Amino acid sequence: MDEQNRRAFIVGAVGTVAVFAVLFFVVGARDILDSLLSAEPSLVAATFALALCWLAAWSLMLKTVLATLGIDIPVGKSFFIYAGAVFANNVTPFGQAGGEPVAALLISKTSDARYETSLVGIASVDVLNVVPSISLILVGVGYYATTAALGDRLVTAVGSAVVLVAGIVIAMGLVWRYHQAIVDRLPGIVAPRLGRLGLERFESETLEEDLADRMGRFFENIERVATDRWRLSAVVGLSLCGWLFQVAALMAAFAALGNPVPPYVLLFVIPLANLAGAAPLPGGLGGIEAAFVTLLVPTTGIQASVITAAVLIFRGAIYWMPILIGGLAVSAFGVRAVR
Repeated sequence: MDEQNRRAFIVGAVGTVAVFAVLFFVVGARDILDSLLSAEPSLVAATFALALCWLAAWSLMLKTVLATLGIDIPVGKSFFIYAGAVFANNVTPFGQAGGEPVAALLISKTSDARYETSLVGIASVDVLNVVPSISLILVGVGYYATTAALGDRLVTAVGSAVVLVAGIVIAMGLVWRYHQAIVDRLPGIVAPRLGRLGLERFESETLEEDLADRMGRFFENIERVATDRWRLSAVVGLSLCGWLFQVAALMAAFAALGNPVPPYVLLFVIPLANLAGAAPLPGGLGGIEAAFVTLLVPTTGIQASVITAAVLIFRGAIYWMPILIGGLAVSAFGVRAVR
């Protein structure tokens, strides 16, 4: 791990500890612990089993996207590759934004695919996961609005999510619209500057041609994914299944504490809380938990200590279990997750 990454990791870790310290202080660490100790073991196990189903569904997404790009990997291997990708996302700041390059390296090494093709594969999975999440937010919030008044906090969260996603979609649309101009001009701007960063061994003209070739293939691969309608529909369907498995896992966590929660609340709370993964914390750790508590307290009426305990069980299954599985997979594949 170089000095810059080490510094970012330390800052993220300190931030995570600080967020958890505030959360436990505000809610009450003793009450949270008492709630955790009262959990029904069989339902806690069900939470972890449902989380495995989520991981399997999204690993099949990755397999399907890679198949569209001409990369065929076995189902079992795709599960461990995706777990490794989740591991990379969970141990780097800014969630997917920080982990995607490492995940692409993992896919490239284990499947002998080009790096830019692997990057398209994992990026496509992450982007396509947004489509069902927005639908779930709208459905969940719409149904919730028929049973209770929308609080200012929820309106702000939903509004922020819509603005954020709209901004991402507009940016992606502009990049795609002008991608040929980007391929034609960007390498000529970047190549000379790379020489100043210790890449003098490459001639500027040769490096510019290589960058243009890689970027051209990158956009060609994106087009292949977007135009294969059958596989695209299958990928979106698998993404929806994964989100619903997460909903079922959090329902099981609450049931383990003897406090059932309406599923329509979790339909919008889970995607909204995951937006906190964009924070400069390792995989959003701490920020996502705090977002869950902030959203669930006013929408469920359950005690904050019980909600925090349920969220910790859920995140144990969704965050910590993939770190264990993915970390072992990354080690077995011989890829360094943090450089």
